[in-house]
Amino acid sequence: MDSTVLDETRDPLAIAEGWLDDGRHVAVATVVETWGSAPRPVGSHLVIDGEGNFHGSVSGGCVEGAVITEALDVIEGGTPKMLEFGVADETAWRVGLSCGGRIKVYVERLG
Repeated sequence: MDSTVLDETRDPLAIAEGWLDDGRHVAVATVVETWGSAPRPVGSHLVIDGEGNFHGSVSGGCVEGAVITEALDVIEGGTPKMLEFGVADETAWRVGLSCGGRIKVYVERLG
């Protein structure tokens, strides 16, 4: 795994830029809407490369696994996706978003 994944002080978009410069395929997930007790604010980013390395957060850890899986599909297929997780959503409970909030995350390929 890339050591930059563990560097929490760096901006995820700067990490993505470095990965692109290294020739990696990259997707960015951005929180675009929140309702209720959402774990991360609008504008939060998670960047993912084609090998599954990631940096940043869109949910404080509770839905990152699902977002990473979707991001890998976006990297491969090129088609952006809008994801929504909330307490009423069975997927949200399965991945851990039981805090009462809902988030909408836009995932797109860069480069």
